[in-house]
Amino acid sequence: MTELDRPLSSTLAVLQTVQPGDLDAPTPCASWDVRALINHFTDTARWWAGVVSGTSEPTDVDYAAGDFVAAYEESARMATVAFEADGVLGRMIRLPFGEFPGAAVRSMAALDQFAHGWDLARAIGYPGDLDPELATELLASARLAITDGFRGPDGQAPFGPVAPAPAGAGPADQLAAYLGRPV
Repeated sequence: MTELDRPLSSTLAVLQTVQPGDLDAPTPCASWDVRALINHFTDTARWWAGVVSGTSEPTDVDYAAGDFVAAYEESARMATVAFEADGVLGRMIRLPFGEFPGAAVRSMAALDQFAHGWDLARAIGYPGDLDPELATELLASARLAITDGFRGPDGQAPFGPVAPAPAGAGPADQLAAYLGRPV
C-alpha cells in the first residue's frame, strides 16, 4: 500500500455511504455542498494524476450526477498509477504555486484527499475519526508544509486560518482544525 492508497481508501469508504439525499447537504467548506465536494475531490484526484503525467486538463464533469463511487474509484486508480510510474517521486513537478519533488507532490495529494474525506464525513454524519494513525502522520507533515501564505478566506486560499480543535479531539479532527475547518 502506497502513501496515497490509505487516504484514497479512507475517502472511498466515506463516499460509499453517501445517499442521493445527501448531495445537497452543506459541508465544512462553506462554498461547497456534498455534490460540489464529490465533484471537487474526484476531479482533483484526476488533476493530480495529470500534473504528474503531464496531461493535466481541467474538466467540467458532474461526477455526482452518476455513479460517483465508480467515478472516484477510477480517479483514485489514475492517481495511484501516475505516482507509481518510474522516476516520478524523484523528479521535480511544477504546480501552480511552485515546483516540488514528486514525493512531496504525492504527500500533498494524500493530504488533499484525506482532508476532503473528512469534510464529506462531517457533512453526512459519518464518524470523523478517520484512520487515526494516518491523520497523525498527515498532521505532522502539514505543520511543516503549510505556511500562512497558503491560508485565507474560504474559496480564496487552499486553507483557512487554524481553527481550534475541541478538547479531546481525535487526530482527524485536529488535522481538520489545523487546515482551517470548523470542528
